[in-house]
Amino acid sequence: MAHPISAFQAAYISIEVLIALVSVPGNILVIWAVKMNQALRDATFCFIVSLAVADVAVGALVIPLAIIINIGPQTEFYTCLMVACPVLILTESSILALLAIAVDRYLRVKIPVRYKSMVTPRRAAVAIACCWIVSFLVGLTPMFGWNNLNKMRRTQELNSSHTEFVITCQFETVISMEYMVYFNFFVWVLPPLLLMLLIYLEVFNLIRKQLNKKVSSSSNDPQKYYGKELKIAKSLALVLFLFALSWLPLHVLNCITLFCPSCQTPHILTYIAIFLTHGNSAMNPIVYAFRIKKFRTAFLQIWNQYFCCKTNKNTTSTTTAETGN
Repeated sequence: MAHPISAFQAAYISIEVLIALVSVPGNILVIWAVKMNQALRDATFCFIVSLAVADVAVGALVIPLAIIINIGPQTEFYTCLMVACPVLILTESSILALLAIAVDRYLRVKIPVRYKSMVTPRRAAVAIACCWIVSFLVGLTPMFGWNNLNKMRRTQELNSSHTEFVITCQFETVISMEYMVYFNFFVWVLPPLLLMLLIYLEVFNLIRKQLNKKVSSSSNDPQKYYGKELKIAKSLALVLFLFALSWLPLHVLNCITLFCPSCQTPHILTYIAIFLTHGNSAMNPIVYAFRIKKFRTAFLQIWNQYFCCKTNKNTTSTTTAETGN
């Protein structure tokens, strides 16, 4: 029999729903903007679309599944595992998309002349496909055996088959902390974040060198190019910073859980960390709107073409009809 939802759970669900209602439309708007605007069709924005797809899935899939897990239904072990894995897939997809964006920005400033011949739409599509394949392999690793099933069997001294093993579905019940820390965090989260940090430092270094070199040049074109690259690189570095800020607290809590089993982590900290991870999916469209002019222009174009003007036309038509009557 299902337990009644507590006031705390109701508050948690309300916040999660609010995050989803901001994240899904915001990231659909990003995808729509790239589709509409020819100026947003280069490789960088293709990788941004891949990141937006992952963020839409967080709002539309992961958050509803997180709410289900929070309620703690009675399910078969592998059913619960399937509910827990999508967040792992989408986290890795976001990290690899951010890494692809960082590499792309590096190539734009390192080899500006050969960039377009090297980073073709086909190669960008292959890179995105590879990112998603790796994400599925990393995120579904618990389904292949690195999970808590044997540990739970030993603890409860059960000898029943997998299909008969019913549990209260919770993320930490089915997902191994060894997997989360040693494999997920130490291999697939922390190294890519550190690599991206180094790449962006090198990007800023290269841009500043070029800007200083071209100060006395008679042509303004190189300075204009690198000035624009600096603005976009700052915006995308901010996206990376917000991602790290949102996800590192939860991974730190996982490390504490694994390395200090006797340490009691306040539940409120865990919930704040979870809200940060889910909330990150709603942050990127806001960054793009305020920091990248091409996106801001595309968003305004969509608003004027499909919402604002449409509303005005409908109001005018209604007024005309009433006048005619």
